[in-house]
Order: sequence, then structure tokens, then C-alpha cells
Amino acid sequence: QVHLVESGGGLVQAGGSLRLSCAASGRTFSRYVMGWFRQAPGKEREFVAAISWSGSTASYRDSVRGRFTISRDNAENTVYLQMNSLKPEDTAVYFCAARGYPTLTSQGHEYDYWGQGTQVTVSS
Repeated sequence: QVHLVESGGGLVQAGGSLRLSCAASGRTFSRYVMGWFRQAPGKEREFVAAISWSGSTASYRDSVRGRFTISRDNAENTVYLQMNSLKPEDTAVYFCAARGYPTLTSQGHEYDYWGQGTQVTVSS
């Protein structure tokens, strides 16, 4: 069982930066692929980024690649999402998720545990 708690969301102007954190419970955090997803009002949840167990491999959706960076600290049971050059279209609730298999995936239904989300609002 893994319990996930996101933090770091807020209101920022376009072009600004935020760093999201996701703290995980459990002693086996290092054996989970971790992902970030987001959901804007009236839209479906979408994949943002994922990172491998070791942190050596990451994947991103095209619209955030080069602006967002996912990372993890297995000693601290935490995964991060550094978001730079934010745009109004990045406004959404951001969720972290954990997957108990070693392969990266952008499919939300393949993740086993989810946090409650943190709101990110980017003003123009």
C-alpha cells in the first residue's frame, strides 16, 4: 500500500515556475514507477511525466517537454515536478501516481495509487 500526498501548487503568472512535491508512504517507494498527471476543468485527465525506479529514465508529454522536469529522491520517498515557463494552459489539478511495475507508461489506468491532487493556476 502506498499513500501519496502532493504539495507545492499555487497561483503563478505566465512565465513563472513552481515545484510540485509528492511524498509517499511505505518502505518500497524505490520499487514504484512514479507519474504526474493533470486534469483541467471540463477536460479529461492527461499524462504529464513519469520516472523510472532509479530515476535514470523519464518520459514527458510533448507540450511540457523542455519546460518540466520530473525527478525523485528515493531516500526521502519523494517525487518532484519542476515546472518552468508556465503557460495558462498548464492550469489544472496535478496528481501524482505510483505504479508497481518497472515499465514507464502514460496510461493512467496502469497506475495503482493516486494522491488527492494540488491545484496549479497560471494567470496570463
